[in-house]
Amino acid sequence: MATIEERIAALEAKLKQEKAKKQQIEARKRAMESKRKRSEDTRRKILVGALILARVERGEWPQEKLLAMLDAALTRDDDRALFDLPAIQSPQRSSQ
Repeated sequence: MATIEERIAALEAKLKQEKAKKQQIEARKRAMESKRKRSEDTRRKILVGALILARVERGEWPQEKLLAMLDAALTRDDDRALFDLPAIQSPQRSSQ
């Protein structure tokens, strides 16, 4: 039969394992929640974008206003190219 110290050590080891399992489960839950929130955020952006584009296409919202907003907000050249906006000259490129 195991001594009391051995039983305590075994129980402590089991407790440590169970705490590690609990931490893994909690981390998985947090990751899933974060993924869900990102997915919902992406879906909202798609829906808002689709709504605005549909209104522009139907003539209910001026295309010039949309392009002006995009011109003011978009800073990456590849994003600007999607809307046929000119690339932004960076200070480095303009001084050459």
